[in-house]
Amino acid sequence: MRRFTALLLATLLPATAAEAIVGGAEDQGPLSRRSVMVLSSNGGVCSAVVVAPDVVLTAAHCVTGAAEHRVHFRDEAGEPVLIAPAAKAVHPGYDAKAIEGRRRSIDLALLRVPEPLPQRFETATLSTTGLGKGEAVTVGGWGLARKDDPKTTGTFRTASLAVVEPYGPSRILLWSKGTGAMGACQGDSGGPMAAGDAVVAITSWSTAAGGQGCGGITQGILVGPQRAWIDQTLASWKRVAQWNGKMP
Repeated sequence: MRRFTALLLATLLPATAAEAIVGGAEDQGPLSRRSVMVLSSNGGVCSAVVVAPDVVLTAAHCVTGAAEHRVHFRDEAGEPVLIAPAAKAVHPGYDAKAIEGRRRSIDLALLRVPEPLPQRFETATLSTTGLGKGEAVTVGGWGLARKDDPKTTGTFRTASLAVVEPYGPSRILLWSKGTGAMGACQGDSGGPMAAGDAVVAITSWSTAAGGQGCGGITQGILVGPQRAWIDQTLASWKRVAQWNGKMP
């Protein structure tokens, strides 16, 4: 608990950067009401998407390992709230050593909390529709606005990026890039990558712009191809996700 307290102190400090995610802006719109934070006792900070009143979807690497994890948000008075998950499901296709072995990994996990989140939170709509090269995607998260600066976490930010295909089209992954240094940073993993009003992917990792900092290519896991796992897991908890588009 002491470690979580230290993390809270860091996230409650006011952001000092005008830029956001990296190169974006603070956003209090619908995506912010469909997202929360996930904190780890080892110091990890991630984002997550609300997919049911008491369930969030995040990146698997945010909630695996020996650390304890908490869903985090602020109440109406601005006070921090930490909730221990009542249940967790990691996608069976997740491979923690995928990058080292150059293997495919489905970096997704679902967390169920004991009680519904406050009413101000909204359930996100997930999309089965893919995006093509050059199409717009909005990346959001609670992470750093500047690399290695914890004072810039705790504020929801978004950036408008364009879909890129550095390795050709993919049915599993979504890549995006902005103009200059713009994109996800530490703490944005698990956050939404949205097209219009629907979440098409969950942020997994990002590369550095020009070899330094954040803001290069942002990679996400497409949710549409993983609909069966998401729906089956939620059904086991007697929950249902909102989808648009056809079954993949």
